[in-house]
Amino acid sequence: MADGNKFFPAPRLILAALVAGVLAGAVAVYVSESGSGNNAPAEVAAGGSKDDIACAAKADRAKKVAAAATGQVAALLPADPPQSLKSLAFNGPDGKPMTLADHAGKTVLLNLWATWCAPCRAEMPALDALQKDKGSDAFQVVAVNVDAGDDAKPKKFLSDIGVEGLGFYRDATMALFNDVKTRGLALGLPVTMLIDGEGCLIAHMNGPAEWSSPDAKRLVETALTN
Repeated sequence: MADGNKFFPAPRLILAALVAGVLAGAVAVYVSESGSGNNAPAEVAAGGSKDDIACAAKADRAKKVAAAATGQVAALLPADPPQSLKSLAFNGPDGKPMTLADHAGKTVLLNLWATWCAPCRAEMPALDALQKDKGSDAFQVVAVNVDAGDDAKPKKFLSDIGVEGLGFYRDATMALFNDVKTRGLALGLPVTMLIDGEGCLIAHMNGPAEWSSPDAKRLVETALTN
């Protein structure tokens, strides 16, 4: 795991980000000594929607895909049970409202991040590299910034670190994060979800990971072939 630590900030930087988030009235940043972690699996309430019921039938597939999450992405958990995330809403690169359903037919690695979150900042280059390497008609990294305020700060940050492959997705209202939190999928930021082409959550993780690693690429390949 040692080679993955280059993407993760020193503890004092994480503490500074946590303080900044509290002062900004933002959610707590998820941190751990290992640099990654996860929360208890989400549960679909009884009497869920038809989409949730259809997704729940993919439990075996979720376990199979999550079993491929090793090494740098070993903190990824299988959805238990899988649920529909089609309704998750945010703004697209054109600034217009959209939902995850607009990515139908494409496996999506959905990441929620903020500039005040040090682990989020640290993993952006790796997410960008994964998109450049694996992005296609079948797979896309969708990194949604949840900073409050206008677009200037997050856009400047991405420009400063040379992010070129990721589209600029946004939700300045925290509604997206709160939706994911209500579903039991988020403790803080970053949070990442692997979602199949039918909008079903397959696996999820709280905390950062080395998304440009061979481990992450094998995970994506498994998700696309199983």
